[in-house]
Amino acid sequence: MSVGQVARLAGVTVRTLHHYDELGLLCPSERTRAGYRRYTDADLLRLQQVLLYRELGFALEEIAVILDDPQVDEMTHLRRQHELLRGRAERLSRMIAAVERAMEAVTSGVALSAEERLEVFGSFRPEDHQAEVERRWGHTEQYAQSRRRVASHTKADWLEIKAEAAAITQDLVAVCKAGLDPGGQEAMDVAERHRAHVSRWFYDCDHDMHRCLGELYATDPRFTRTYDDLLPGLAAYFRLAIDANAAHRAR
Repeated sequence: MSVGQVARLAGVTVRTLHHYDELGLLCPSERTRAGYRRYTDADLLRLQQVLLYRELGFALEEIAVILDDPQVDEMTHLRRQHELLRGRAERLSRMIAAVERAMEAVTSGVALSAEERLEVFGSFRPEDHQAEVERRWGHTEQYAQSRRRVASHTKADWLEIKAEAAAITQDLVAVCKAGLDPGGQEAMDVAERHRAHVSRWFYDCDHDMHRCLGELYATDPRFTRTYDDLLPGLAAYFRLAIDANAAHRAR
């Protein structure tokens, strides 16, 4: 093969092949009568080895020493390259995973380090639900407002949010467990605290929007399970308390 053919086949420039020849790294085995380079199959195999080692970061001088070692055969080179490439692939996989996690964190709008996210959310990953959230509510002003607020929350903010939400839920369980009327003052007070919590930390939640949340809690199995795992029937009870509070405040 001519130097131009080899260059096109290998994806390198003719100048690169001339440079390899000048260094003695890859000298074509044959020449035409006019002195033009001609590469044999053995030359192409050596070029493949050169390019693989270059891809792995070896200097040309190092490659020449490696390839000219009479104690090393082709299979040894391939095994060595395979091992080095696998190591690089594993490192790249870890880097890709880290970048993807960072992208997910940015997408979810939660500005915390990995350690802080674990402390605040545990095994729950907000980004796992981001696509659904965008699909269902991405067009709303509440979504845009929540994105802006969440992006500014610090670790301390999230810990306060978590504690505040836990206290509201604990009181909700208590009034439900006590058998109090969901339309009574105690239950409505808990519902109003929940609405204020959402408004404070995420988006302006009026009573109509709060009714929508109550509907979601009682009809979406995932939300229902979250509440009913604490106390059977709690999701439905909470919905009634939210509806009653909204009606009461509208008077």
